Amino acid sequence: MGATMPRLQLGVIGAPALSVTSSVAIVICNKALMSNLGFPFATTLTSWHLMVTFCTLHVAQRFNVFETKAVDTKTVMLFGILNGVSIGLLNLSLGFNSIGFYQMTKLAIIPFTVLLETLFLKKQFSQNIKFSLSLLLLGVGIASIKDLQLNLVGSIISLLAIATTCVGQILTNTIQKRLNVSSTQLLYQSAPFQAGILFVSGPLVDQCLTKQNVFAYKYSLFVLAFIILSCVISVSVNFSTFLVIGKTSPVTYQIAGNKCFINGRW
Repeated sequence: MGATMPRLQLGVIGAPALSVTSSVAIVICNKALMSNLGFPFATTLTSWHLMVTFCTLHVAQRFNVFETKAVDTKTVMLFGILNGVSIGLLNLSLGFNSIGFYQMTKLAIIPFTVLLETLFLKKQFSQNIKFSLSLLLLGVGIASIKDLQLNLVGSIISLLAIATTCVGQILTNTIQKRLNVSSTQLLYQSAPFQAGILFVSGPLVDQCLTKQNVFAYKYSLFVLAFIILSCVISVSVNFSTFLVIGKTSPVTYQIAGNKCFINGRW
């Protein structure tokens, strides 16, 4: 028991640190890929991220780095599809809204998550946490408000993105705890379904947003190199996401994500 607690504390501290570090790294890589090299296909790229993540975990599992655990296939499939839809909707939200409104959409995930956990999971949040969240919401809100523009279609997409993301992240935490599976085990089993839904919908979503065809794009060596680098970093991003939510909570994960946003803006 004495040896278990330090390891648990290390995991709780290390998981958000890994999440922030890998998230910053992939933002820098993807910004170079999309802004500098002109590769705009974000949703399709995400499907490749998840495919590489699954393949990496499959190799790790074959070398006994972790053990698989049987989880109800229907549960994992629905969970994976939900997360895939969430990613697609967030990308559509960015396409149909201004950057400021998109950031407000991501920001709104935090209070909605708190609300859902309070109503359905009877979770209690301390006054200190509520005060800290208020400061965070205010800070990111001020950073985003100058670029805030509204439209009906974009608003509906954003609401759907908020709902699916909140439920998906709450389930990430709940499934790990109730079914006693690790973050690695859950990611390994759900990644194929997430990748599948995005692999099918990604080119269509990207076509809608960019008016370009990912299959007709001319891939240079530099673009391919950055795509590979992005996919490699994504393994750490996906792993740390499940790790943070499993060891802490969806709210903690969202706070870490918005911290990256604040650092990037300022």
